Amino acid sequence: MDGVFDDNRAPWLIGAPPDEPAAPLARDLDVDVAIIGGGFTGTSTAYHLSKRFPDRRIALLEAVRLANGASGRNGGLMLNGITVLDPSPELAAREHAITRGQIDAIEALIREHALPVRYRRAGVVQLSTTAKAAEEAHAFTEQLVRLGLPLRYLSREELERTLSVRGAHGGVLDPTEGMIDGVDLIRAMRPLLVAQGVQIYEGTPVGVVREGAVAELETPGGTVRAKAVVLATGGYTPRLGYFRTGLLPVISHVIATDPLPRAQLDAMGLGRVAGFYDDLPRLGYCSVDVDGRLIFGGGTTAAYGYRFGNKTTFDARPGDGPERALRGTLAAYWPELADVPIRHRWSGPLDLTLVRHCAIGVLGDNVYYAVGFSGHGIVLANLAGRVLADLYAGEHDAWRDCAFYMRRPGGIPPEPMRWIGYHLYTKLTGRSPWKRDRR
Repeated sequence: MDGVFDDNRAPWLIGAPPDEPAAPLARDLDVDVAIIGGGFTGTSTAYHLSKRFPDRRIALLEAVRLANGASGRNGGLMLNGITVLDPSPELAAREHAITRGQIDAIEALIREHALPVRYRRAGVVQLSTTAKAAEEAHAFTEQLVRLGLPLRYLSREELERTLSVRGAHGGVLDPTEGMIDGVDLIRAMRPLLVAQGVQIYEGTPVGVVREGAVAELETPGGTVRAKAVVLATGGYTPRLGYFRTGLLPVISHVIATDPLPRAQLDAMGLGRVAGFYDDLPRLGYCSVDVDGRLIFGGGTTAAYGYRFGNKTTFDARPGDGPERALRGTLAAYWPELADVPIRHRWSGPLDLTLVRHCAIGVLGDNVYYAVGFSGHGIVLANLAGRVLADLYAGEHDAWRDCAFYMRRPGGIPPEPMRWIGYHLYTKLTGRSPWKRDRR
């Protein structure tokens, strides 16, 4: 995997728990389960598998450092929902219950083990940027409320009293959503995994997976022989030969300020909620961490990029085009922030699917996967650990009705048409090739 924490550092690293990296694998290894990837999906899967099957030999192989990829480079929002392309009210309600339960589970885990994880479950607002979108959001929210969801529609006037942003015609507040420091969570998970017998190897990239009844994983330090393999590799998955026409690794750029004064955050409404996201084609989002840093991403085509051949290099430089574009979008919502210093500027890889939601399942008898989180992975990637543990145990029934169950991502053209199509479409329309609509 490309990139290290010293390049374009995300603020989630500031004040994170001390973390001594595990040594790289330096010998051949025989295990029951080999998990490739040390982000939310990998650590969650390791936790649930080792808790349910304490007698199994489980190894987690991370190419760089735990939380090096998208799990440590995101915008921090914990959001509900699974499918995003116009779900019915009934489907949205079912998916809300699943993901709300997962946020509950994350919070319960933190409290049970007194984990030093910074998070705020203060609610998140989805903004409507046109009058028509606000009207539709209002009607849809009323249907969801009748189905028991704890949502609240905010008219333009109510929104101004809750979140004083420019250019919004209304919003929907979900009080069960929030923000979390992913680096905190993953680092705090390490001692739990070790206590449950998980072997962790960092600086151990997997170059080749040879499938079989006992799969062989080639790393620089040795061969891992595993009875089961878990692909928890996000945007890096095509490098291993899986879902090459199913996943599009897109680089997402994000900026953050220094901690803002509490009075200023309160005046902006960010003392009352954990953040917001909008309904623009290139979805913009904002969160505020527990120290008061404003984190902002998306909202403009320049905030994303695709590099030929599925390259996932983290290419973030202070003052470059993406930063200027992000600053402009942020200032459109809060003109008073036009000149606020941007202290942090970073990027990381998203793994987009054609349908804009994740896929979780098993290939053959022993290759398990959870991929394609499409920028909506903080909650779902943690949920994936529970799902994969169930699938490994042969218990599929709880997940059969979920949109992600046994889905195999596909439909994305190979190179060079992929690169040409992505850049031509975004240049001509200013949209993502796969527009994310309201939930």
